[in-house]
Amino acid sequence: MSSGQTRQVPVPDGLDGERLDAALARMFGLSRARAADLIADGAVLAGGATATKSDRVTAGEWLEVTLPGPPAAAQPPQPVPGMDVVYEDADIVVVDKPVGVAAHPTPGWTGPTVLQGLLAAGHTLATSGAAERQGIVHRLDANTSGLMVVARSERAYSVLKQAFRDREVDKRYHALVQGHPDPLRGTVDAPIGRHPSGDGRFAVVAGGRDSVTHYDTLEAFRAASLLEIKLETGRTHQIRVHMAALRHPCVGDRLYGADPVLAAHLGLTRQWLHAVRLGFAHPEDGRRMEFTSEYPADLAAALDVLRAES
Repeated sequence: MSSGQTRQVPVPDGLDGERLDAALARMFGLSRARAADLIADGAVLAGGATATKSDRVTAGEWLEVTLPGPPAAAQPPQPVPGMDVVYEDADIVVVDKPVGVAAHPTPGWTGPTVLQGLLAAGHTLATSGAAERQGIVHRLDANTSGLMVVARSERAYSVLKQAFRDREVDKRYHALVQGHPDPLRGTVDAPIGRHPSGDGRFAVVAGGRDSVTHYDTLEAFRAASLLEIKLETGRTHQIRVHMAALRHPCVGDRLYGADPVLAAHLGLTRQWLHAVRLGFAHPEDGRRMEFTSEYPADLAAALDVLRAES
């Protein structure tokens, strides 16, 4: 298996009727847990649609599997300037992630990562997950800034992973979007999957994974609106995809159709999207943990320009 590769294979006759995680484990020489993680991450398509680990496979059905990238050992720890640790104990570490930093190594990403930055700073992390994602229980896009929690103990890893799956984590974002959503507050409940173009984008697609985004307008400007967004699910690019589907893409988000002229006017070189608040039950004793993050300089400056003109 080469790293980061997508394989398309038919289900052999001998696995007809097996659970997807068991079939995947047999076909690719993975552990059942590793196979289940790949399925949960949306890296497995059965008959062209995302699936769950308990789905049954049919002989001859085509599976499309994106295998993981290089292990962390192949990517030496590197310090990440500007990444602040806002809380740490024996079980968890909460960081305020700057722009331009991915959560963990992936194929094609050569920039800094939260994982490598924490390891470089001497933090020990849980090793329950895949080697290249140790301790990572949720992600932010490289160009989305804000709060992330990383597991240090094995118990914290399993408890937090389950809390994210069960939608028990309070994830709040602020997003500056083009135009003015109507209604001013609402919910987008629309499935997300890979864009049919295969260019790395995601989209609202039939057969995609269940995705729910709640938004509320905080402030309206002439050409844009500042929204507070609460995620129930945590799909890749979820806010960016759902806002673009409403025809109100995040300002500066060229991948999802934002106006480059407005972005340049506001001095933005990335999407205006920040993970502003994170709340969860501590994995060891259940006490409530709440963290907030200030806007980074580039996002704050863009708001100053809009306020001055409105």
